[in-house]
This record gives sequence, structure tokens and C-alpha cells, in this order.
Amino acid sequence: MQGKPRVVIVVDCDHPSIEIEKEVLRDICPELPWQACLAEDEIIAKCADGEGLLIQYAPMTRRVLEKLPRCKVIARYGVGVDTIDLRAAAELGIVVSNVPDYGTQEVSDHALAMMLCLTRKIPQANAQVKSGRWDFRLARPVRRHQTQTIGIVGVGRIGQAMARKTQALGMKVLACDPYVDPASLPDYVTLTSLEELLRQSDVVSLHCPLTEETRHLLDEKMLRLMKPTACLVNTARGHIVDEAALDKMLTTKALAGAAMDVLAKEPGTAAHPLFKHDNFYCTPHMAWHSEESARELKRKAAEEVRRVLNGEAPWYQVNKF
Repeated sequence: MQGKPRVVIVVDCDHPSIEIEKEVLRDICPELPWQACLAEDEIIAKCADGEGLLIQYAPMTRRVLEKLPRCKVIARYGVGVDTIDLRAAAELGIVVSNVPDYGTQEVSDHALAMMLCLTRKIPQANAQVKSGRWDFRLARPVRRHQTQTIGIVGVGRIGQAMARKTQALGMKVLACDPYVDPASLPDYVTLTSLEELLRQSDVVSLHCPLTEETRHLLDEKMLRLMKPTACLVNTARGHIVDEAALDKMLTTKALAGAAMDVLAKEPGTAAHPLFKHDNFYCTPHMAWHSEESARELKRKAAEEVRRVLNGEAPWYQVNKF
């Protein structure tokens, strides 16, 4: 090992081991403490010496960041960085990085699977068969995908992967993203406003980050623009959808169905209001997961910390300064 050992801390993660991170960081950090800090005071007490931090759910607020005087880099296991005060980190000279490309195929596959469950009525048909009712008519109406339009909100890596996969089914693809370069999109994607996308789409799939701009982006007013025959898929962040408004829409049959891998408050409990609907499906924030993506996530997060502490340019910095 060359130079003085660096202090890197796994602040929190729910993974079964950190062997991948240890291997990546072994030459600069012979000891890699693995904490379980989910409260601000815990982070401050246990991680104040950290030069590099690996986090999953830990809240990195301004108060916390100001109490981490040695911190040079924070790498998050995942894409979203809404638990980190990016402005405060930039002001304090702390690089914040995510891993934006580890689960692109997995999340888009999961969104596609959720869409197909909604459009092909697979869960309802399965339940009917298992209850002794062998009758395809109970699942009607089911429409051909080539006659349907999907609206994709957010066409970054995952949104574009979803566009490719649904276009391959023959669906017309609409998209809304005020930050995308239109020239970067394939010609089968038509950019439009959010309002027009909601009005025209048979399926709306969310792939945008959670920001103050997108929090409750789909409130009751926006949800009511959707067709009563349309479905909603959310594999992005729970807070993008107003869950109380969605509950009202499903209760009054103003929407045909919804499927979500994320909730505003996780983990979801059996008492969640949306769970009473037969046409609402939920998975436990697993869209990102495959055995391959889990390993890639851990390796890339650790490599980003290693790069910054070695004086190299980060690959995935999200708070430019």
C-alpha cells in the first residue's frame, strides 16, 4: 500500500456483505468499517473521521455534512440522490456521486413487466383460474399493444431503455423531459408536454428523478387528465405520485390500474390504502435488482470513492462545483 491509509466508512447498507467494496478499496483502506447509521446523530458520532463515505439510505443533511470535516467524497448505492443536500455538499467541497448506469436494463425490464401485468390482465386472470373460473372473458377488455400509446416521463438512460422495449412491441412512444436534448432521442420518440402525454397515453411510465419540481408531479389535477382506460407505472420514486389522489382515482374507476415499485413511505405495510385495489400491484423497491446489477452497484460505488481519494476525476459526480 502506498501513502497513508485513507478512512472510508460504509455508513449504511442492507446488503449481505461488503466484500466487493473491501476488495476495491483494500490498497488504500485496509479497514472498512460497516456501520448501520440511519439517524443524523448516529452519522455524526460514528462517521466524523470519514474521508470517503458509502451510503444507501442515510440522510446527508447540511447539519450532518457540516459535522464531517474530513469528508471528500460521498458515493450513494443507487441512482437517486434526494437524501443528500447537494448544495451544502458543494459548498463544503464534498464530491457527491451516484451509480447511474448499474440497473438500467433491470428497471426498464421491471417497468415493462408491470405494464404487461396491467395491460394483459395477467394477475387477475391467474387469480380467477386458481379460484376455479376458467374464462378469458373475465379479463376483458384486453387491447393489442400495437394500437396503444405509452407516455414516458423522463427519458434518461432508463426511460430510453423503456422506449426501445415498448417500441419493439409496436407501441407509439411519447415522452416528456424538459432537460433532454431532442437530438439524442431516436426518431420513434415524440417529445410533448406532460399534459398532452397524459391525455394521449394508454400507459404512463415514470422514469424521472425526485426533485422539488417533480414531487407530486402527478397530483389529482394531472391524474385526471389521463384516460379512464389508462394505466400508471412508477419505478422511479414514490413521492412523484400523490398516493391519496391515486387512491381516489382507482376507487372511482377513473383509472384502469396502477403498478408501483416505490412508495412515498417505505417499507409499505398491509394497511396501505392502495393495497385494497385488485388493479394495483406493488413490488418492494426491487426493480433495480439482479445478481449482476447488485455486484456492479457495489463495485462502481467503491471505485468512485477510490478515484476521488486518489486524486483522480470522479466519473459520476452529481454536484458540480
